[in-house]
Amino acid sequence: MTDTLSLQDRGHPDGICYGCGSAHPSGLHLKSHWHEDGRHVVATHTPDPQFTGWPGLVYGGLLAMLIDCHSNWTAMAYHYRAEGREAGSQPPINCVTGRLDIRYLKPTPMGVPLLLKGRVEGDVGRKSRVICEVWAGDVLTATADSVFVRVDTDQLARAAGSA
Repeated sequence: MTDTLSLQDRGHPDGICYGCGSAHPSGLHLKSHWHEDGRHVVATHTPDPQFTGWPGLVYGGLLAMLIDCHSNWTAMAYHYRAEGREAGSQPPINCVTGRLDIRYLKPTPMGVPLLLKGRVEGDVGRKSRVICEVWAGDVLTATADSVFVRVDTDQLARAAGSA
């Protein structure tokens, strides 16, 4: 990993998302970083036993949350880089999930640090395709091919208030 401070801590230190928000009081606090290869964004997470699905296996919903959060930060990191800026520079860049398509390939064991490895596939645009992999050691347990949409958070808040 090339940065010591995570993308989340740089980009939204006041974020309250349960999965990746730095300011959530009891959240998972997922931390994503650019990989040294300059192409991937990576994060590690060791699931707590409370996220057990079947005995000894990680609950698939937790994997979905980790993939969603990490893929979103992958999209935002690529947007910042495409604009020649660092995460956290103004104006902030925000994305939301447009489509989350996960394939669970193998059971994911508890007690093993998980590596999330994401990249944007194709051009970075208002809608960006993100490929994310989940690795338990040397075993690929899940993949996702998802779309993240760049948004104006003021407009998003207004839309949420009128729902």
